[in-house]
Amino acid sequence: MDTDTLTKTVIGCAIEVHRNLGPGLLESSYETCLIYELSKIGLSAKNQVELPIYYKDQYIHTGYRLDILLPNKLIIELKAVDKLLPIHSAQLITYMKLAEISTGLLIN
Repeated sequence: MDTDTLTKTVIGCAIEVHRNLGPGLLESSYETCLIYELSKIGLSAKNQVELPIYYKDQYIHTGYRLDILLPNKLIIELKAVDKLLPIHSAQLITYMKLAEISTGLLIN
């Protein structure tokens, strides 16, 4: 599946989750349901994936965690906030850089 189709599919799944759950829940609720929706259509997504940094020839675990990863293709960073802030975009960009993945979605 190409990147455009993949991102449109993921956004469609996220809309389906929000349509069913509505606003006001914890981020983890939306995450679990989005994983379910993605698996229903055959996408193998992983959630809460630890993302170590590579430093001086070794990987160091620093506490970074990806909300959802479609391996080697897409990082999905979920938020359940009133308003997205620049720090949220910066967080996703950092994750994309560390994981060397060029596509990410920030979904509130």
